Amino acid sequence: MTSNPAEAACLVRGSLLTFHDDPDLTGDKSYTYIEDGILLIESGKIKTYGPAQDLMPHNGHLTLHDYSGHLITPGFIDAHCHYPQIEMIASHGKQLLDWLQDYTFPTEKRFENSDHAERMADFFLREMLRQGTTSAAVFATVHPQSVDAFFNAAHSRNMRMICGKVMMDTLAPEWLCDEAEQSYLDSRTLLQKWHHTGRQSYAITPRFALSSTQAQLQLAGELYAEFPDSYLQTHLSENKQELDQVRQRFPDLRDYLDVYDHFGLLGEHSLFGHGIHLNEREFKRLHESGSHIVFCPASNLFLGSGLLDLHRFKDLGQAFAIGSDVGAGPSLSMLKTLADGYKVAQLQGAQLSPLKSFYLATLGNARALKLDDKIGAFKEGNEADLVVLDVKSNPLLTLRSEQADNLTERLFALIMLADERAIKATFIAGEKLHSN
Repeated sequence: MTSNPAEAACLVRGSLLTFHDDPDLTGDKSYTYIEDGILLIESGKIKTYGPAQDLMPHNGHLTLHDYSGHLITPGFIDAHCHYPQIEMIASHGKQLLDWLQDYTFPTEKRFENSDHAERMADFFLREMLRQGTTSAAVFATVHPQSVDAFFNAAHSRNMRMICGKVMMDTLAPEWLCDEAEQSYLDSRTLLQKWHHTGRQSYAITPRFALSSTQAQLQLAGELYAEFPDSYLQTHLSENKQELDQVRQRFPDLRDYLDVYDHFGLLGEHSLFGHGIHLNEREFKRLHESGSHIVFCPASNLFLGSGLLDLHRFKDLGQAFAIGSDVGAGPSLSMLKTLADGYKVAQLQGAQLSPLKSFYLATLGNARALKLDDKIGAFKEGNEADLVVLDVKSNPLLTLRSEQADNLTERLFALIMLADERAIKATFIAGEKLHSN
């Protein structure tokens, strides 16, 4: 049954899993798991949750979405992805800088056409819902119409999204470059139009240090200072060839992060994709500034960029977010992203537990985005974005799940063996927008 957005209240029943804290810090106290639970949703928000035996007798008159035997978690959150790259996903045989020139830039040129941008935004968001992702931090292209297309599509679905116009006035072909002053003006106009419109938020989005002149980086910093509750998203220390070129471009600055710091781009709303090749000073400065690295394991493996040093994050007690980085990441599935994260950890002798993985994709990413008062956990007043997971959605997952004798094993089986068939349903603010 599909819920009605005008419906005052409804119930969703199943096995509930929600986090309160990082499992690396508080262990079993970090989460609540209820084998047979009920979520009570009123006006698109969570009113309460608890055991079905406690809540059903008092609320049996409400519409019931019964997913008994299925796992229900807060909707997945993707902290770094590129919606225009969905149509060149899984492009073969290049590393970062060549991959941008040969695949990404020609594809992004097509977004000067508003109709094309609208089609791709619609496709991208439908695919996100099909994968159980309900919120994301998203890069558009240099074209303002690509941002309008994305936000219109997200707003029409009432999805909580972050997006921004790419600022890029060098490195790329002339036909894809903007101009520093106009890019600032376009970004400012889009920010004022979309930031806090419904569930939408704006991210100031210089692509990365090499694709912006100093004039553009300066203006990006000025815009961030003017609107400090907006977001800043970019890329940092992804590829060693990239690092060499940054050193040549900015010889008077200490390191890659210092470029962004110099132009005022660090802060509690700053998201830096990758961060693979950081030095100790950069780690310390990121922590001091409240900025977040977004771990992108799928794309780091796909492009051969390197492995994020998870040991250092754990040793320093430093939080990080996680993202699919589509289209260098070859899947929009956060479950597949988590599976690649586990493999990256294994290659370094580190641990990424199933509990930590599900925390990252829900409350952990919500905290990194400063949205944990709205999404990422089941608590009173939070928006009712959730995903229903079928732990027996394919034969191999069924077999493995039947052998799992605890929650951790069942979660790990989902991470490693599930595909889009496992996404039984995706709810946005209490409304079912995808059903498998």
